[in-house]
Amino acid sequence: MAVAAGLAALAAPVAVVGTAGTASAASCNLTTGPYQRQVEQFLGRPVDGRQSAADCNAIKAFQAKHGITPTQGYAGPLTWQVMNTMLAQRAAGKNPNKAGACPTDRGRIACVDLTRQLSWVQDGSKLVYGPVAVRTGKDGTETRTGLKKIYYRSIDHWSTIYNVSMPYSQFFDGGIAFHSTTKSMWNPPGSGGCVNMTTTDAKAYWNLLRNGEDVFVYGRKPGT
Repeated sequence: MAVAAGLAALAAPVAVVGTAGTASAASCNLTTGPYQRQVEQFLGRPVDGRQSAADCNAIKAFQAKHGITPTQGYAGPLTWQVMNTMLAQRAAGKNPNKAGACPTDRGRIACVDLTRQLSWVQDGSKLVYGPVAVRTGKDGTETRTGLKKIYYRSIDHWSTIYNVSMPYSQFFDGGIAFHSTTKSMWNPPGSGGCVNMTTTDAKAYWNLLRNGEDVFVYGRKPGT
């Protein structure tokens, strides 16, 4: 059930179809973008490689949902990068560790794949929870890679550095922690280094993990 819950949480926001009327003509960029065909296909629009008002409205709705700026309906590199990451997450299915990159010989471990912006919890090779979309460190404050251990947990943590709430914080590398956020998991450019999660997923991780348990971070986030 935990695996199914994680997959459902990941899949739910992926299919985003904009509708007419979500952007006014004055604020919509009607220029054909370099990733027009790819974006049209992702959004279920007619794939003709030419920007239309309806295309622009659909792209703008997607951008607004995930905090992509400028929110003008242009099929540019950042919008396609976000969509491409979603496609990679969808392709992971129920076997996110198919390549064996996350260790399977350490018992319970939380895996973080920066490249696909995915995380999951496994016991050996058995998937326990996830995979779920996460939001990791942006360029300049990247989430550091390697084998770590959870060393401090704070369910109602308040960051004195960023002056924000960080519920369900589980620190595993200096000031880097798993914690929940209200932002979209696909909101660029990323976090200050922490592994952001939805409240549902952060709470599940809180219940599944303990101090001293392993965290393995690998890959490289797109755009860093």
